[in-house]
Amino acid sequence: MQKFNYHSHTYRCGHADFDMKDEDYVKEYIKMGFEKIAFTDHSPEKNEIDKRESMRMKYSQKEEYLDSIKKLREKYKDKIEIQTGYEVEYLPGEEENLLELKNETDKIILGQHFIYGKDKNLKILGEDEFTDEDLLRYAEYIEKALEYKIPNIVGHPDFYMLKRKTFGKIEEQVANMICKAAEKYNIPLEINLNRIYRRTYSQNKEFDKLTKEDRLEQLKEAAYPCKEFWEIATNYNIKVLYGNDTHRKGQILLWNKLIDLANEKLGKEVIDKLKFIEDVL
Repeated sequence: MQKFNYHSHTYRCGHADFDMKDEDYVKEYIKMGFEKIAFTDHSPEKNEIDKRESMRMKYSQKEEYLDSIKKLREKYKDKIEIQTGYEVEYLPGEEENLLELKNETDKIILGQHFIYGKDKNLKILGEDEFTDEDLLRYAEYIEKALEYKIPNIVGHPDFYMLKRKTFGKIEEQVANMICKAAEKYNIPLEINLNRIYRRTYSQNKEFDKLTKEDRLEQLKEAAYPCKEFWEIATNYNIKVLYGNDTHRKGQILLWNKLIDLANEKLGKEVIDKLKFIEDVL
């Protein structure tokens, strides 16, 4: 089982548990036998574009965030390897700022949550209506981010299925665009476990009270991981890894169970064809 996780948030993003300190997450990772982790909290913006409350750390928190991780790296160096990082979105014109974030950290995850609309307004997946044209622009943004060598990992590449009712021709085209770019630039794609966690264990904060069958039934409504996307991914020579996308106390402790549910959702025939990796350089 994968013993590293590079997708982990902190209270600074505003929507993770406020009573969980950075060190508390580290202790849970150690308890679960992880060998290597990266904190990749939602990145601060030098040019504030995403003005929503409780969605990312403030730029003024950046140095304290990095300093906290570096202190933990030293404190726990004999037990676990700890890296710094961010989860970022690509936007045209922000390349220099994004590469600056990359140059000062160990890992960058591209977690594309929004795009610019035609009038340069921010269109947010899951909140704003996304046309087929918007969805193609979303895929183009991911292509551009990889072309500029911004991310080390593409997080939840099937996130675009949020609010999509069916997997049709346009969804298939977007999947092929993302997978083709990941193959071309040799960037791993992440099977994200957070939606599974939210759909099963975290509903009503009642962990482990549902049977496995009940959880699988609930997962039918989960937008991602999307089986159709990952079926397409098996046709490409791309690297794959799991990402916990940790926001909550106890979420790390469910790692193995969440992977089992993800595998059940995607199916053995898909999982067996994917090229899982031992680490990300």
